[in-house]
Amino acid sequence: MPAISLPCPAKLNLFLHITGRRADGYHELQTVFQLLDVGDRLELDTNTSGEINLAPEIPGVPHDDNLVVKAAKLLQQTSGTTLGANLYLHKQLPMGGGIGGGSSNAATALVGLNALWQCGLSDDELAQLGRQLGADVPVFVRGKSAWASGIGDQLCPIEISNQWYVIIAPSCHVSTAAIFSHKDLTRDTLAITVAAFLEKGGKNDCQPLVERLFPQVRDAVDWLSLYGSAQLTGTGACVFAGFGSKQQAQNVFAKRPEHLKGFVAKGVNHSPLHQCLP
Repeated sequence: MPAISLPCPAKLNLFLHITGRRADGYHELQTVFQLLDVGDRLELDTNTSGEINLAPEIPGVPHDDNLVVKAAKLLQQTSGTTLGANLYLHKQLPMGGGIGGGSSNAATALVGLNALWQCGLSDDELAQLGRQLGADVPVFVRGKSAWASGIGDQLCPIEISNQWYVIIAPSCHVSTAAIFSHKDLTRDTLAITVAAFLEKGGKNDCQPLVERLFPQVRDAVDWLSLYGSAQLTGTGACVFAGFGSKQQAQNVFAKRPEHLKGFVAKGVNHSPLHQCLP
């Protein structure tokens, strides 16, 4: 197959309830993954050397620690292919933002190389590989907005009415591991049903803690709350609010203070990645 260029869509967590903590340290949770129509982009080509090459380097992330490289090597080992890959990542999404950048990059690598290398793995098999790389990778592999439960690994596709989102990316990096291990994190929220979420929405149990630890996040929430229901996505740092039209979202985004960076995106139920596959 010729070289291909594929999207790595972002996501939002429309709510995040932490309902318990297991003996192995993992958290039981409920969330909705809302896919977006914007994200990074990954160019993929094959080579016969068997090497996995990724450019450009991301500052602070060694080549072999990048989730894209890990995904490629995992698929290589699983499929037994002798082919390698030359990969180029066009990075747009902020790291540590809670919008799934690294996980989406890894998923696009798995899905794209599965096609390029003609491995023939199913979405279920690719999702199982993705789970080894990170809890959010399977939702991008499967390519549908989803209700998630368990430790985030039990996914059920969900149809969400289309909204446009203003996403603000504060100038800070929030460590997911640090937030989930923090002694002050709420871990006893009662479970809700899909119907209850669709009727009343939900909250993000990480938000009060993240706002307290990161004034930049609190600043973004305070500003965006002037125009809509502002909420943290994942463990942050990004915050978002939904609007009924593109024009509404763009009008709000245009009013942001100069120090607040971000973007406007449309919520989609089906991933642009899967719509681009040959």
